[in-house]
Amino acid sequence: MAVPKIILFYVFTPLADPTAIRLWQRDLCESLNLRGRILISPDGINATVGGELKDVKRYVRKLREYPAFAGADIKWGEGTGEDFPRLSVKVRDEIVSFGAPGELRVDESGVIGGGTKLQPEQLHELVQQKDVVFFDGRNAFEAQIGRFPDAVVPNVENTREFVAELDSGRYDHLKNQPVVTYCTGGIRCEVLSSLMVARGFSEVYQLDGGILRYGEKFGDAGLWNGSLYVFDERKSIEFTPDAATIGQCYACSAASRRMENCADPACRTQLVVCDEHAASVACEVHA
Repeated sequence: MAVPKIILFYVFTPLADPTAIRLWQRDLCESLNLRGRILISPDGINATVGGELKDVKRYVRKLREYPAFAGADIKWGEGTGEDFPRLSVKVRDEIVSFGAPGELRVDESGVIGGGTKLQPEQLHELVQQKDVVFFDGRNAFEAQIGRFPDAVVPNVENTREFVAELDSGRYDHLKNQPVVTYCTGGIRCEVLSSLMVARGFSEVYQLDGGILRYGEKFGDAGLWNGSLYVFDERKSIEFTPDAATIGQCYACSAASRRMENCADPACRTQLVVCDEHAASVACEVHA
């Protein structure tokens, strides 16, 4: 019986020949019938792929044979077998698109000058000791269905807007406060926290492994509230059946955790929608 799985991982490390890594990754995934998205840059790799359990395990073993990726933190999730329409393996200037490749510095140990990494248990310890500010490192729409308590959610539609947000002065009042950045799997906060440190934020932390690692540890019994948006056909996941539904349908305000893409190809809007209004997302957004 086929058991579909999804893995997510990233590694920040200098790569001398990203094109060669791309060819290797493409051929490896094709040989194992894996689909998903892999981005490679001179600063590392960022990947989400899925397939049958036995094939994903073989992929992980082969990945770890490459010394630069041997220590990759692999996050596992349940798949459906139809989570990705195709395989995409590309070389880019950045493995997470902040539009600031010149600011990021990496070495064999990872990002240089980023925030202090916190394990889930350490986050709880910090919250007990200090009045921390949670800072959402995701796109604003993702926070509509799940977030940490009283989190600052910047009004950004994509990651490239974060640099301008930080430079706008809107968050200067946080520069002398303890700020905990968080995101889905941790990669966006690797970069975001380094950008914040470089702009004078004095006490910056990042949730290591992101919301996924936190949810694995505490489920819905910790500080996280709601569902987690994911960038594949699942759209969102819950850590336990007890997950709260905090999203509200854009059309009628009914409680919902369902996210849908606008059906109009010219529109990239993603909205919380109830079952009743799911079919009308495109026409109502562009009415």
